[in-house]
Amino acid sequence: MKKEGISAILNQYDFLKDKEYGFQVFGSGLIHGTYLIECSDSKFILQEFNTSVFRYPERIAHNHFILGEKGDVSQLPFALPLPRLNQNGDSLISIEKKLFRLFDFVKGETLQQIQNQNQAYLAAKAYGVFADWAKEISASEMQESIPKFHRLDWRFENLEKAAGTSSSLNSEEQEILDFYLSQKPLVNDYLASYESCPQRITHNDTKINNLIFNESLENVAAVIDLDTLMGGLLLYDFGDLVRTVACTEVETSQNWNNLAHRPGIFEELLKGYWEGIKDMASSEEAKSLLIAGEVMTCIMGLRFFTDHLQGNIYYKVAYPLQNLHRAKNQMIFLKSQQDQKVQLKNIWKRITGLDT
Repeated sequence: MKKEGISAILNQYDFLKDKEYGFQVFGSGLIHGTYLIECSDSKFILQEFNTSVFRYPERIAHNHFILGEKGDVSQLPFALPLPRLNQNGDSLISIEKKLFRLFDFVKGETLQQIQNQNQAYLAAKAYGVFADWAKEISASEMQESIPKFHRLDWRFENLEKAAGTSSSLNSEEQEILDFYLSQKPLVNDYLASYESCPQRITHNDTKINNLIFNESLENVAAVIDLDTLMGGLLLYDFGDLVRTVACTEVETSQNWNNLAHRPGIFEELLKGYWEGIKDMASSEEAKSLLIAGEVMTCIMGLRFFTDHLQGNIYYKVAYPLQNLHRAKNQMIFLKSQQDQKVQLKNIWKRITGLDT
C-alpha cells in the first residue's frame, strides 16, 4: 500500500490528522493486511479488513462498539484493543472499495506454541477473566459475525450431506468418515449443553497466538483478534484452548504416532480458565467443560473432512490431500481425549471441587 493511501486513512482521525508518521508491513497474519504506524509519540496498527473471510464487517463493528460502550476495559488486567473511532464515530473506513481500521499498538510477544506449562495456565486464565468481565453485557446484543460458527450439530449435518454425494472413497477416507459419523453421541451431548447453558460473550478463537504476552512471557499483556467475538458457550473458548494447546502436535502434523492429548497441559488450562470463570459459571457450564475439547476438535475435524470431500473449497491447502490429513490429525487427537475420559474427569473434579 502506498503512503498516499495510508495518509488518506489516518487523516480521518482527529488525533492523527496531518501528523508525521512512518509505516511498515507488520506481523505474519494470514487474514488481514497489517501495517505498523509509527509517530513520534505513539504507535498504531492499521488493518485492511478481509471481507472475503469475514463477510459481515458491519456485524463485527457492531459487536466491538457494544463491548467498548458497555464494558469498562480499564477493569481488565490486560489490554483489549478495540478499533479506534474516526472523526465520524465509525470504526471502519472505506477507501477505494476496501475497508480499514485502526488499533492502538500493544508492545509484547506472540507465541505460536507454548514453551512451558505456565503459559498454558496464563493463556486460559486471560480468556476466563475476559468471559467473567463481559458477563454483565447481554449476549443477545451481539450479532453473529460468522453464522453457526461453532454449531457442532450443523457441522455434522454438513458432513452427512457431503458424504451422501461422494463416491469411491478409498479405505483411509472411509475410515475417517466412519469415525466422524460415529460421533453422534458427542453431538447429542453438545446439544444438551447448548440447551442448558446460557449464552455468554465469547472470543471463539482462543488460540495462543491471539494473546500478546509481555516481553518476559510471564504475563498476558493483551487479548487480541476479536473479530469472532459474539454470543456463544463457555465451552467454545475452553475447548479451542484444549484443541490448540493440549495437543502434542499442530493440526497440520502428519506425525501420527506422536499425536496425543496431554493431560498435564489440560490440567493447567482448566486451572487457569476455572480461576477466571468460577464465580460466574453455572453447574451446567462447569460440566460442559468436560466435553469442550472433544466438541471443538470434532468441529474442526468435520470441517476439514467436509472440505476435503467438496474439493478444498474453503481452507487453503499446500497440497491436495492436506484437508484429509488435517481431518485425520483431529480424529487421532479426539480419540486420545476420549480414551482419557476418566483421567480428565478426575482432574476436573479436583480443580472445580464439583461432582458430575
